Amino acid sequence: MSFTPEQLAFRQEVTSWVSANMPAAIKEKAAVDAYFSHAEGMEWHKVLFHKGWVAPHWPAAFGGPGLDATSRFILTEELELLGTPWLSPFGLVMVGPLIMQFGNQAQQERYLPKILSGEEVWCQGYSEPNSGSDLASLKLTAEDDGNGNFILNGQKTWTTYAQHADWIFLLARTDPKAKKQAGISFILCPMKSPGVTVRPTLTTGGTPAFCDTFFENVVVPKENLVGPLNGGWTLAKALLGHERTLIAAVGSSSRALARIKRIAAGTFVGSHSLLEEPAFLGKIARLEVKLEALRMTNYRTLAGAQGGHAPGPESSILKVRGSEINQQCFELAMELMGHDSLEWFNEPGTVPALEQWVPSSFNYTRATTIYGGSNEIQRNIIAKLILGLPSV
Repeated sequence: MSFTPEQLAFRQEVTSWVSANMPAAIKEKAAVDAYFSHAEGMEWHKVLFHKGWVAPHWPAAFGGPGLDATSRFILTEELELLGTPWLSPFGLVMVGPLIMQFGNQAQQERYLPKILSGEEVWCQGYSEPNSGSDLASLKLTAEDDGNGNFILNGQKTWTTYAQHADWIFLLARTDPKAKKQAGISFILCPMKSPGVTVRPTLTTGGTPAFCDTFFENVVVPKENLVGPLNGGWTLAKALLGHERTLIAAVGSSSRALARIKRIAAGTFVGSHSLLEEPAFLGKIARLEVKLEALRMTNYRTLAGAQGGHAPGPESSILKVRGSEINQQCFELAMELMGHDSLEWFNEPGTVPALEQWVPSSFNYTRATTIYGGSNEIQRNIIAKLILGLPSV
């Protein structure tokens, strides 16, 4: 539950390197936690790639830095704390590790280097209009055409940044007669395939992150099947374990709390700032206690990973608490800003730069308790697999 001198030195190395190598325009945005575009995220991806830090958890055999679990955690947390651009996780964190674990050698050689370099961008095709938390009810079909191909028909939704993606990994029903989880396969599909249509959705926070993606008689070669036919549910569960750990976002929430304090220090009620107001300080303290408890849980998970244990049902705990705390940080920031919290569609300069992007982040983080498996589903997992309670 503590770091060695060598690990603390690595943390300092990360901090110093980021400060020296973050492009000026990105650093300026990071100072006020502004929204980063997809292009800025990919620019930072390539900076990290050349340093060798873009995929902290990738083993050296696949081009990663070969860091141990603690060093991976330190690097990831410091990047969050320093406000660096969000890297798209769909290739680096999700499909990349799955291809390492379940893909054949040809798939590993074809896809992994381009994921690592950022040459090819990925998106995720899991949720559908009527299949979110109940993912096993998905309807998108992949029919065998008898000529070595699958024919995809159906729709995926919430496909984040699909408009920028070169590839999508998706779950499709390959055996329509099988029940629920059985009969689902994990397939890789080029986004430029004829029959693929992407429709971006503007969110209430002003971000064009999410899309609806339609498949109409899309031809995909069977060599794009990862893992066994009708065995995609096993891959889906493995992938979601990584996503739910990611959603804990301790570093992100820590940075949000620091921003709250900075805003409060400059917001005056009479002759004193809100940072001197006992009632407001109490709200900050309660959030900090929750965040510290989450940090300790993260450390326990880290200790297990250091011992070689893959993410298990405990990732659901990190997902539930991490997503709730992240939301609560932005709820408190909105309360602090008062009427200025309604300014997210106004021109820059309407409110102080440090406050400009708070409302957009508040809107975006309403989804954190839903994506990656809703928190209600996560509580069922905790009840069944950790507490051993019977299913209701």
